[in-house]
Amino acid sequence: MDDIVTSRGAPSRRKSGVPRPTRSETEAAVRTLIAWAGDDPDREGLRDTPARVADAFEEYFSGYRLDPIDVLSRTFQEAGGYDDLVMLRDIRVASHCEHHLAPFMGVAHVAYLPNGRILGLSKIARVVEIFAKRLQTQETLTAQIADAIEQTLRPRGVAVLIEAEHQCMSMRGVRQPGVKTITTRFTGALATDASYRDRFLQMVHGPRG
Repeated sequence: MDDIVTSRGAPSRRKSGVPRPTRSETEAAVRTLIAWAGDDPDREGLRDTPARVADAFEEYFSGYRLDPIDVLSRTFQEAGGYDDLVMLRDIRVASHCEHHLAPFMGVAHVAYLPNGRILGLSKIARVVEIFAKRLQTQETLTAQIADAIEQTLRPRGVAVLIEAEHQCMSMRGVRQPGVKTITTRFTGALATDASYRDRFLQMVHGPRG
């Protein structure tokens, strides 16, 4: 896990070797962006915006301070012999694209085939949240979630499907609001056995209660 602290004092250093700016450097950067956009960072409505943006970034990108492998490390042996699909549907996704720092929001559907052990259901949703609170593409996010579950649980297969709307596409560029990007990742039996994969997709698109 990256060594990042949340203090407002001296910068920390990440595994990449890139130093983390101080709080004052961060707020100064926001002031520069406001001025570059064409406004006055010293006017009343914007005076406290640099501090607010720094606070918001702490929340938006809190996933860098958490290790998804640690979250998934506790599993349970007692599953009563259950070995069929375990699925969480409609996990909220709120992330930021690494290309424009623009939000993308949607839902993730995650399933796995147990191989003797099961995960606490909240752990899956938590791992989705950790990876989402980092900068990446939706494609990378989808793969990260599946790979983390595969690495820690060693199930017979994993399936992840994310559908999200990207503000970098709806608010700029081609300006196409409402367009959803859909990405998938299948491993193990869910990649090789079409019947498992079809059942997962039927569960994704099935009626909501």
